[in-house]
Amino acid sequence: MKPITYYGLIGCGMMGREHLRNIALLEGAAVSVIFEPDADMAEQARALTPDAVIVDNMADALGVPDLDCLVIVSPNFCHVDQLLEIAARRPLPILVEKPLFTDIADLPRLRAFEADYPAPIWVAMEYRYMPPVAAFLAQAPGVTGDTKILSIREHRFPFLHKVGDWNRFNRYTGGTFVEKCCHFFDLMRLHLGAEPVRVMASGAQDVNHLDEEYDGETPDILDNGIVIVDFDNGTRAVLELCMFAEGSRYQEEICAVGPAGKVEALVPGPGRFWNTDLGPAPTPQLIVSPRARTGLQVKDIPVDPALLSAGDHNGATFYQHKGFLELVRGERDAPEVSFGDGLAAVMMGMAAQIAMREHRTVEMRGLELV
Repeated sequence: MKPITYYGLIGCGMMGREHLRNIALLEGAAVSVIFEPDADMAEQARALTPDAVIVDNMADALGVPDLDCLVIVSPNFCHVDQLLEIAARRPLPILVEKPLFTDIADLPRLRAFEADYPAPIWVAMEYRYMPPVAAFLAQAPGVTGDTKILSIREHRFPFLHKVGDWNRFNRYTGGTFVEKCCHFFDLMRLHLGAEPVRVMASGAQDVNHLDEEYDGETPDILDNGIVIVDFDNGTRAVLELCMFAEGSRYQEEICAVGPAGKVEALVPGPGRFWNTDLGPAPTPQLIVSPRARTGLQVKDIPVDPALLSAGDHNGATFYQHKGFLELVRGERDAPEVSFGDGLAAVMMGMAAQIAMREHRTVEMRGLELV
């Protein structure tokens, strides 16, 4: 039997508890310490992991002897400082939630951190690991015969409430195209096998949070938008986001088209938000459409009910943790989602925020925006 691998969790709000539930499904894994300064969140974490030590500062968390790796699930704007503190105090393998950072001014610090950090870092991009999206990524190249156009539509519920309501403001989140959409920019790069060179965007805050006020301030985070990205291999991708469409049958619809055909992934949203008056929640699907008029396939991609009940991401968090655990144990050589992947996804989101705000096209040269 393999020895126990001990996790430390940095932050334990809604997504942190999803990580706890999925770590509990891994063989030979346990959480030894949780850093959560909010008393209510700490008590909810304690109910899930009664054997873990719960602390209210990073120094105490990193001082726990039984600690093999860390999972950062704190608010977006905390990630950079926490990464640097870990590097200074106790470098360990890290799974860090997206977005990796929220302020472009932090990019030099992150590049220096990446160059010197001695342990592996895996950036959490759950959407890669949703079973219907994983099936799409595996089958699309053979179906499309070289994708030329990729489109991603997410029609979903508004941002949920978080501790301190930090997710209502651009300065804490990086903006919706960073906070919410870096998943999709990651999928674009991954499927197209190319780097972005040009970003165009339009968006607004038209419906959500307009009647809310925090310390005399109204939220400024957009709730809908469209982004077009040109890539260096001649392909293009489009993202359509609407966050006042929780009545949708499918939350994500991903479509790739090439000279040989088309493939689509249809992904329902979290089961806890499904309107049960409509019957059971829909099953994820993969649709394969060759250009020939025969050969259409509609495939159900069911997700293990135990994984569905462990979180809001169609089982993706479990599969992501399975890979990260293999990395920590030395059973794989490198993270599947690299630090560079995390940087690139955020920079695409930042380019989209600028393009939307300034009504212009933003040129990308690696991690530089023009």
